[in-house]
Amino acid sequence: MDVEQLRSASVSVIGAARSGVAVGRLLRSQGANVFLSDRDTEERLKSHIPHLQESGIAYELGGHTERVFQCSLMVISPGVPSNAPVVLEAQQRGIKVVSEVEVAGWFCRASMVAITGSNGKTTTTTLIGRVLGDAKKKHALAGNIGTAFSSIVLELAETDVAVLEVSSFQLDHCETFRPTISVLLNITQNHMDRYGNSMEQYAASKSRIFMNQTPREVLMYNADDLWTSRVIAQAKCRAIPFSREKRLAVGAFIEDEMLVTMLGGKRTAVIPLTEISIKGPHNLYNAMAATLVGQLMNIGSASIRATLRNFKGVEHRQEFVREVNDVRYYNDSKATSVEAVWYALQAFDQPIVLMLGGRDKGNDYSRLADLVGKKVRAIVALGESAEIVEKVFKALKQVKRATTMDEAVLFAQQFAQPGDVVLLSPACASFDWFENYEQRGLVFKELVKNL
Repeated sequence: MDVEQLRSASVSVIGAARSGVAVGRLLRSQGANVFLSDRDTEERLKSHIPHLQESGIAYELGGHTERVFQCSLMVISPGVPSNAPVVLEAQQRGIKVVSEVEVAGWFCRASMVAITGSNGKTTTTTLIGRVLGDAKKKHALAGNIGTAFSSIVLELAETDVAVLEVSSFQLDHCETFRPTISVLLNITQNHMDRYGNSMEQYAASKSRIFMNQTPREVLMYNADDLWTSRVIAQAKCRAIPFSREKRLAVGAFIEDEMLVTMLGGKRTAVIPLTEISIKGPHNLYNAMAATLVGQLMNIGSASIRATLRNFKGVEHRQEFVREVNDVRYYNDSKATSVEAVWYALQAFDQPIVLMLGGRDKGNDYSRLADLVGKKVRAIVALGESAEIVEKVFKALKQVKRATTMDEAVLFAQQFAQPGDVVLLSPACASFDWFENYEQRGLVFKELVKNL
């Protein structure tokens, strides 16, 4: 949509949490008549209401009325499914429906580096930000990482870089979104509840990150990932791979235990693998992607090398919390898919007491069976999926169901022996017990600190 057309246009925003409020305020600042609607209660959304009132945005809570359809444009927050009745009704009435990221992109003057994937988005986004920051390159992190793109986009200059973590939900209703550099880390089974158990549909959603890129823009992609390798055939932009498994003519790869890149005919041995602070095979992919982005941004290898040595990871992602009685506790609350747990289990050599479960997203837990058999001492089953978790793993390991996080931490402590690791790595969304994965991780950490 032409930005000029937004002036005095009627726009409905669905979802009154962080992203919805941010895009509502952005559109209001540009002269649009904004109406915001959410099915949730005033009590649950009370922290966001003052921002709406300050901006003069009309809103309704507790359900969607006919007024939401009195618009020429509907903007939906990431938490609103594409098949939500309000979205389907709007489309049936011929109302244009777009995502918050799409709208923010209309106003972005800066270069955009957008990162998606089933696993590793937050770590890679944060690491790219650190690479840019250490090189004194002005940038901002936004998107699924926690800061709505709409809330910072007007502050960015042409010489800045917007580093965006983008989920499939945010991509679903993008039409013109076109990053300068896109990064596709992997496509593994996730959110099957939202995509009708269709990997094809989920992969198509992820591939929207590069659908508008031209030969002037760049796509970085994981050459070792099956679904990623399939979808990049559609790309019309310059595609640069990274791989742990093979040497490449162009891109990033491993050679003689070094992270090596080949760009513009120049081979660069960036850093020995032993010096990269974030561990595990999944983090090696994240490091390669961040290295390639840095090099394309004309950041020198010495600066990138220093960042890779110093970067210790992100909160809620295999985050060391505390050691108690020779047992180390790790917070991996951000692990909301089976694949994320699979990677987490590979990162430890010690026996693991695994805290697993939450709001299920159509998970196939059996894919963890081999690793659980080899690495896990016992499982504490959490939340709504506790019964499913117990059913899948009770023949392999001792499983105990917890009804609260307090109880779960107590059970984990009882299972653990000196030298073990207790790992909160749920493979599920957090919305059964918590508002988000951050709150889940913070509660876990607080409980561990009080042991």
